[in-house]
Amino acid sequence: MSTPGFECVLRAWQLHEQELRVFLYHHMQHVDETDDCLQDVFVKSLQQGKAFCGLDNPKAWLFRVAKNTLIDRYRRLKPWTELSPEHPQPEVERAAIDELDSCLRRNIRELATADREILEACDLQGMTQLAYAQHKGLTLTATKARLRRARQRLRSALVSHCQIGFDESGRVCCYVPR
Repeated sequence: MSTPGFECVLRAWQLHEQELRVFLYHHMQHVDETDDCLQDVFVKSLQQGKAFCGLDNPKAWLFRVAKNTLIDRYRRLKPWTELSPEHPQPEVERAAIDELDSCLRRNIRELATADREILEACDLQGMTQLAYAQHKGLTLTATKARLRRARQRLRSALVSHCQIGFDESGRVCCYVPR
């Protein structure tokens, strides 16, 4: 008794095994590893059962599985070394704009309640201006104006409290936290 779909797999395998072997050997340069990978692809094909018979392009499926099997093998074989706690870790330098998060949070907290609410809702939580306007019973025009003014006040607070510097394109380049 044979497995469902075995005939389809066997037929496709007979047609494409040699091409798969060449493909895998080209990437692995080792006969035993190539054979192991090839066996993995064959087993995965058998596991498809009758579904393998319904494939539009069994050759493409076999090569995609071969490629994914290669990737999985490389990931498993990727050498790594655990560093001792005494080993100094490289310091990751964050961009100036990323360092502003603490200053930004502090200055938002110090804004007037109305400014803080609209900035938190629209800029931090992603609420649309229209939804905010409807929620607060405002017109869209009034909401846009309030948000623009709140952003201006926040910018002024950041410039004075964090001594933000800008580069020639207007991007934050540096700051001094208070």
